[in-house]
Amino acid sequence: MSAEKKLRIKLVKSPIGYSRRQKATVRALGLRRMHQTVVREDTPVIRGMIAKVSHLVQVETVPAEEEA
Repeated sequence: MSAEKKLRIKLVKSPIGYSRRQKATVRALGLRRMHQTVVREDTPVIRGMIAKVSHLVQVETVPAEEEA
């Protein structure tokens, strides 16, 4: 059984000064404050959201042994 891949997403730049849609995308990813990190499933939907706010976030994959 293959485990789902995960992504660690960190907000590294403030969405202040960017469009309302980009702010909403950051919030939809679960990021509320600067330097906050969240772990999300690696799905096409999440990848699309990250692509739209790639200039505001830092993304890395989470190794399988770190997930637990």
